Amino acid sequence: MPTLVTVAKTGEIAPGKVQVIETPTARIAVCNVGGTFYAIDDLCTHDGGSLDQGELVGQEIECPRHGARFNVTTGKPQCLPAVVPVKTYPVRVVGDEVQVEVAGD
Repeated sequence: MPTLVTVAKTGEIAPGKVQVIETPTARIAVCNVGGTFYAIDDLCTHDGGSLDQGELVGQEIECPRHGARFNVTTGKPQCLPAVVPVKTYPVRVVGDEVQVEVAGD
């Protein structure tokens, strides 16, 4: 059953920035795109690189290893070498808390 986890306060992740959280089941990159938050797996589907180390420009995050880019709103790859989407997670903001829905027990 999915569980909502508070991962940050809205002011802790500036627009255009990424913060990684670790849950028992995943390493998740929380991205602030112009004040709207999105959450994706932090691993590039091309070679397992950490996406939070790449640059977030608009809705796209780039893997620093080989330049694969992913749309953080959908998880879909935007260019080669990645062809498999990254997993996305539902996000909601309650007050000033950013919450991510992750797999439960």
